[in-house]
Amino acid sequence: MSWRRLLRTGVHAALAPLPSAVKIPIYRHAFGFRIGRGVRIGCSLLDVDHLDLGDRSRVGHGNLFLGTRRVSLDDDAEIGFLNILRGGEEILLERFATVLRFNVLNSIPDNDAEVATDPRLRLGPGAIVVSGHRLDFTDRISLGKNVIVAGRNSSFWTHNRQATRPIEIGDYCYLGSEVRVAPGASLGAWSILAMGAVLAGSAEERTVHGGVPARPIRAITDEDARVLAKKTKREIPEDAY
Repeated sequence: MSWRRLLRTGVHAALAPLPSAVKIPIYRHAFGFRIGRGVRIGCSLLDVDHLDLGDRSRVGHGNLFLGTRRVSLDDDAEIGFLNILRGGEEILLERFATVLRFNVLNSIPDNDAEVATDPRLRLGPGAIVVSGHRLDFTDRISLGKNVIVAGRNSSFWTHNRQATRPIEIGDYCYLGSEVRVAPGASLGAWSILAMGAVLAGSAEERTVHGGVPARPIRAITDEDARVLAKKTKREIPEDAY
């Protein structure tokens, strides 16, 4: 690491414990970060090249932002506490999306993949990653609208040694605790991936999938669909997205 990078990291570390009202103007004018109205930033290290925080977005305490080229939170998006966001081109949280706590969002820097990669992570509107999960976006990961990565200890992997493939999770999906999602996997919209499942390949939409490897169990019922459509946060307006 160059001395300039070390100096920059040191400055960000010094800014981290300051109140939002003090450090936000410094972030805006010294680093060129775009920070909207009503933003709250806790004691977190924001060592990224570009930061874009929409109106009323929030970054809690104890987060480490390390070496990602761009981190963007749209209006009302939130990163909770004690998360690690590291590497890659972009991490994007769309409106009301949330990364809650103890999660690791990591892209391998200077990877030796055999093909060109697209190291970007996108959480669609209202999507939520709950607690203790690991998302490897050495290649692209896209979570659709209102997706819930629930429970604990799930992992998404886009690389296998030098081979990489992106992961795609469709809108209104629910992924249970301790699931594994393999490189190149996709889950169709309005689907459920059951607790402990291992998803490899393409899984059809409007279906409950489970097992190792995950296989179709049954079709989504009207009651399932009602639950999948439920807002992930009470404060999300009915017409938010």
